[in-house]
Amino acid sequence: MPMDYLLSIEYVQLPFRVTDERALQCVRVLKAAGLIEASIVASDVPGRDSAADIRAITGKGRVAIAHHAQGKPLP
Repeated sequence: MPMDYLLSIEYVQLPFRVTDERALQCVRVLKAAGLIEASIVASDVPGRDSAADIRAITGKGRVAIAHHAQGKPLP
């Protein structure tokens, strides 16, 4: 789940590269929602990504993490 992934990277030193397909799916969702800043690198296979470079958790992402910690729904 993307929110679980966001929580798992909260204290990871950024930037870092993701290559796992399941993590890439979460990165796509989190980036589209504006919760992280990331660059996605396309692979040679059409419709697939090979990696993503996560640069930052955005302010919106930090708010989502805080809401989750307090048991509140996401804004």
